[in-house]
Formats: sequence, C-alpha cells, structure tokens
Amino acid sequence: MKKEIAVILEEMNGVFHKMDGGETDALLKNLRSDTRIFIVGEGRSGFMAKAFAMRLMHLGLNVYAVGETITPSIAKDDLIIAISGSGSTKSVISVAAKGREVGCKVFSITTNDQSDLANVSHEVLVIPAATKNRLEHETKSVQPLSSLFDQCVHVLCDAVCLDYSLTQSISHELTYSKHSNVE
Repeated sequence: MKKEIAVILEEMNGVFHKMDGGETDALLKNLRSDTRIFIVGEGRSGFMAKAFAMRLMHLGLNVYAVGETITPSIAKDDLIIAISGSGSTKSVISVAAKGREVGCKVFSITTNDQSDLANVSHEVLVIPAATKNRLEHETKSVQPLSSLFDQCVHVLCDAVCLDYSLTQSISHELTYSKHSNVE
C-alpha cells in the first residue's frame, strides 16, 4: 500500500507544480464574509465541493451547497464556485449559466479552460490533472477516472481554507465552535 500512496502523492505533486498560483489567489480573493457563496459539483467532484462548502462554513462564511433542500435562491452579487474536471457536466454548467444570467460572479475549477463551464465563468482555476476523458493537456495518471483531479481539488481547497483562516486570524477554537454538535 505504501507504493500506491507514494504514486498518488507523486502525481498530485506533479499537478501542483504545473499550476498558476495567481488563479488560486484569485479564488481566495473572492471569499468574503459579506458574500453568499454557492458551491456546485456532481459525482466525486460534488463530494469535493460539499467538503469545501463545509470547511468554508466552519470558517464563518455564508455558504450553500447547490442541490440541498435548504439552499436558497441565488441573487445578484452572489458567488458561485462550480467544480467539474471536464468542464462539461451539464448540471454544473446550467447552474453557472443561471448564476451569470442573474448577476452572480461565477468562478470555476476545472482542467479545461476551453470548456463550456469555463466559457460561462468570469474566472477559471485550472487544475491540470487527469480526468475520465484523458485529454492531451491533462497530466497522465495511473489512477482510474478523475481520481487525480478530485484529490487535487480537495487538497487545493483545504489549502485555500488554511490561507483564509490564517489571513483572517480564525482560530481552531472558533472553527470548532461551528462544527456539528448533533452527531
């Protein structure tokens, strides 16, 4: 098992070394306590989106996971963060397009800056990891489907949350106070 973990970490490290730090900084700059944030993704990318939303909630941001029954309607000046490795997931594109139509800022996380999702977004963070499509511009991977993309999204979003917590001086104690206590 150690060999497989080493392979995964090596692949992720290769992706992160190819990334543009400015795009990550742009995502961080969009996270503000006075903005409602809606996060959307499907499949495993959707799980990564929900994990990111939960962590942002712990940091005190006003965040919702699109598709949950308690998610309110979007409105002008909200932020939509759309996550899709391929950038071609129809439901994610639909949410992003609706958000743009309403006047939301749309920020996408994808591997493909030429995708339909990227085309309806105001800003795009490219994670050049392998997806199920195995396109030419994607980093090669021995892992199945979009595992490498999903892993990189999770770590990158956690890094964004760490940076946000440090710059905003948000303590572990404060985030813990927002952690569920009805488990």
